[in-house]
Amino acid sequence: MKTNLKDLLEFPCSFTYKVMGLAEPELVDRVIEVVQRHAPGDYSPEVKPSAKGNYHSVSITINATHIEQVEKLYEELGDIEIVRLVL
Repeated sequence: MKTNLKDLLEFPCSFTYKVMGLAEPELVDRVIEVVQRHAPGDYSPEVKPSAKGNYHSVSITINATHIEQVEKLYEELGDIEIVRLVL
């Protein structure tokens, strides 16, 4: 039985994205820029480097108001050219 994300969430809710991308200085700024377009607010993302330092993981939590917002952010965060994965 397949469960959809929208069936698991009750809006509004806190929703955390984990964005993994190349360890470039602009990664965090680009992630915040995309998030600000869909969920304006003050953000202090948590950044963790990979073991070899080639990649960074950026965790950012938003106050999600509807499923379309969550899905659009997944799409746009994944479109950042230095991003490799969005969880």
